[in-house]
Amino acid sequence: MARAKASISDLAKQLGISVSTVSRALSNHPSISDATKKKVWKLAKELHYQPNHLAAGLRKGRSNLLGVIVPHIDGHFFTLVVKGIETVATKAGFNVLICQSNEDVAHERKNIETLLSAQVEGILVSLARTTRDFRHFEKVEKQGIPLVFFDRVLDGLNVSAVVLDDREGGYQSTKHLIAQGCRRIAHFGGPLHLNIYKNRRLGYLDALHEHGLPVEEELIFHCDMTVEDGVRGMQQFLALPHPPDAVFSASDFSVVGALQELKRQKLRVPQDVALAGFSNETFTSLTEPMLTSVDQHCEQMGQSAVRLFLEMREERDQNFAPRRIVLPPDLLVRDSSVRG
Repeated sequence: MARAKASISDLAKQLGISVSTVSRALSNHPSISDATKKKVWKLAKELHYQPNHLAAGLRKGRSNLLGVIVPHIDGHFFTLVVKGIETVATKAGFNVLICQSNEDVAHERKNIETLLSAQVEGILVSLARTTRDFRHFEKVEKQGIPLVFFDRVLDGLNVSAVVLDDREGGYQSTKHLIAQGCRRIAHFGGPLHLNIYKNRRLGYLDALHEHGLPVEEELIFHCDMTVEDGVRGMQQFLALPHPPDAVFSASDFSVVGALQELKRQKLRVPQDVALAGFSNETFTSLTEPMLTSVDQHCEQMGQSAVRLFLEMREERDQNFAPRRIVLPPDLLVRDSSVRG
């Protein structure tokens, strides 16, 4: 049976001195004699005493904890965002608590309660796919805790956020496909209440309009952006009397599903159907052919989110106005979309 951890009270009781004396001795306070300090440190070592830094921080009005909520840590996008978050947060003296919503708004609400109970000093969040309102975040704001969104934000919200210029990314991808000679370009899109999917779709439409190409609803497939959705969407497109000659997907996961289905039906990529995705997941450079995608500067997004939190924390008493940082996209052209 595991032995209970020794507390400051246990040390004080065994040494016959006050808890405050033990506390000051452990923190090397000058008012405590060297002899008493040696006794306290010796006993603390014998009893494997571990100081509770969280409790000490809370007594000083700080937990040094930063909460992070991500939809999932599959693939490399959110993994690298979290890496960027931890790099800047650690330098600023914060420990990071990471929660996954698993794309479920109910789980996201529980994540918020968990982080508030842990008395975090700020929360960085990328929304679950099923999140459609802001109500569960109002409690965070009411408690005066800095709240920063990254990547995914509910459309129309005036909140602090770090996002990519998704519209420009969608535009660049579609324009590239048009430059390769593609004229019937299909689109895999996600839930339009989330900024990323709405804006990537707008970029797709911008490019079509600019080049005088019609918008055909039969070539737009809304889904949850999974590999399975990509397979189903591609099957639906290929069953049309006039199938598309290209697909721009708002996610790399669904575009790799499309690639699988095209291979199953013995169609060539990019000669028969050119493909372009979004997010530059690691697997995009491992497929055959390698997949064209949009890089989102993941680590920079995470770093910027922490810096924005730190600014909000500094200006907490000065009516901090919500700020939005917009990062530029980079189209990475690979074999899946290059013809001739």
